[in-house]
Amino acid sequence: MIPRPRWIRTAGFALAAALIAAPASAQIVQGFHMGAGVFYPRGFDSRDVDDVLVADLTFVDPIAFDINNFTSGTIFGEWTIDMGSHLSFGAGVSYYSDHVPSFYPGFINENGNEIVQDLRLRMVPITGIVRFLPFGTPSTFQPYVGIGVSAINFRYSESGQFLDDNQNIFTDRFTATGTAFGPVLALGFRAPVGGDIYALTMEWKYQWATGKTGGSPASFLGDKIDLSGGNLNFGFLVRF
Repeated sequence: MIPRPRWIRTAGFALAAALIAAPASAQIVQGFHMGAGVFYPRGFDSRDVDDVLVADLTFVDPIAFDINNFTSGTIFGEWTIDMGSHLSFGAGVSYYSDHVPSFYPGFINENGNEIVQDLRLRMVPITGIVRFLPFGTPSTFQPYVGIGVSAINFRYSESGQFLDDNQNIFTDRFTATGTAFGPVLALGFRAPVGGDIYALTMEWKYQWATGKTGGSPASFLGDKIDLSGGNLNFGFLVRF
């Protein structure tokens, strides 16, 4: 039997526990949750060792940029199903896109300009999550913790001018696309607005996932792109 990653077993146990804990007589209330927030990537020291951004920064002729500059805004929408007052299941999609300029320090073009590139990352995570709301009812303040899984469709590209092994300048674009899977952890709260129909939300969510770039055959210095990072989201929930 092929061993399953630990996060798959953990998420499976959590979902099974949630289903067991949900009483058969629990009232089911559907809702729509939407909002916006900010995604911030993992820092240099905690990224995957084969990450393409780490490789770009540490190669023999590295390019210069700041990974933190990939911090950018996100939008999301989510369908929710509340089972009683303490369990909520959600299925949603979000969108993130950003680009960061880079250059070769110590090298310039014949015209005196810097040798520059544009690094672009787009992610569209599709996430299923179960939230545990231990206190209160929909008409009161509800903190919660959640766990789930995410399928992250991504596109990463590097375009501009580059140096070959002989430090000759050439212009090109390299692109990697795919879907990466990983666990998600969430902490947040729902604050009711005038009853139990509407609520304002704030949620911190962290995703773990790495995508494949194709490595050197695809002209990337790293075999992977680390898609892990945190999301701080603010939203509005409508139950019906």
